[in-house]
Amino acid sequence: MKHCFYNETVGFFYNNSRKELTTHWRTKDVLVVALGLTVSVIVLLTNLLVITAIIINRRFHYPIYYLLGNLAAADLFAGIAYMFLMFHTGPRTAELSLKTWFIRQSLLDTSLTASVVNLLAIAVERHQTVFTMQLHSKMSNQRVMILIFCIWVTALLLGLIPSYGWHCLCALEKCSSMAPLYSRSYLTFWAISNLVIFLIMVVVYTHIFIYVKRKMTRMSKHTSFHPRYKETMISLVKTVTIILSAFVICWTPGQVVLLLDGLGCKSCNVLAVEKYVLLLAEINSLINAIVYSYRDNEMRSTFRRILCFVCYRNSKYTPTVVKLNTTDRGTLSQNGHFTVDSSI
Repeated sequence: MKHCFYNETVGFFYNNSRKELTTHWRTKDVLVVALGLTVSVIVLLTNLLVITAIIINRRFHYPIYYLLGNLAAADLFAGIAYMFLMFHTGPRTAELSLKTWFIRQSLLDTSLTASVVNLLAIAVERHQTVFTMQLHSKMSNQRVMILIFCIWVTALLLGLIPSYGWHCLCALEKCSSMAPLYSRSYLTFWAISNLVIFLIMVVVYTHIFIYVKRKMTRMSKHTSFHPRYKETMISLVKTVTIILSAFVICWTPGQVVLLLDGLGCKSCNVLAVEKYVLLLAEINSLINAIVYSYRDNEMRSTFRRILCFVCYRNSKYTPTVVKLNTTDRGTLSQNGHFTVDSSI
């Protein structure tokens, strides 16, 4: 019969995994927390701005923008989770109960998983619209809501599984080094799952990239194509390149480190880089808002209206709104889709 250690302290499991548990604040700890809190605040503000823009601007009431809003919500949640971690790390870790420690980790796992799955959903949606020559998907709002619901269910399941059994409280020899209460098998599963999602994203965006490049080559041989369409295609290629580069840089190191820890690599000093690869993954939540939103002209215009709301409260604000609305009506095509450029 297995003996479980539900009544032990967090320090007991850290000692078992030989992970250092400090009792005082070191310069390195202060720098990590300061940098982490700074990144978290920026992530919160930028993604809150994205969500607000999507809510108040009717031109964003389409499937791709609902997915972008959900991505911003996931990244907003990631910022909150990382901020919670920063307030419960360093010397404070030893004071945590097992329940609080699991909550801390589950928040991170759930938010980061939701962000990654959202990125995959956006990649698939963009693939569909690009290959059908549409700006917006014909997916109904109901299907979008179901997709968003599935994303969060998946994220919650992956984030809560360790708390409800996939841990090492009853098998100390299987404990992870980076997460001393987690089973190494869970880390392996989580890392491989994310790497598979990453591989699918690479395939999808590579397919988009190749298609767009070929389309541009064919367009260059004909002068009948509208210049704005070619401009949109070029912008799309740039966005795809940024997306892949940011995702590779921010996520690959963390997933590789988790996988090495999960596989029980003894010669790999994963603890020396764990805080930095986690911070790098969190930075992706900031990059998401920039890449997916700030490159959209209409989104930037909405941001300016939100940030300068106080400036526009005088009499000059009303005509500006009317002018924008008039422009909006003029950019609608016969099928009801907007025909403005989109760099998403």
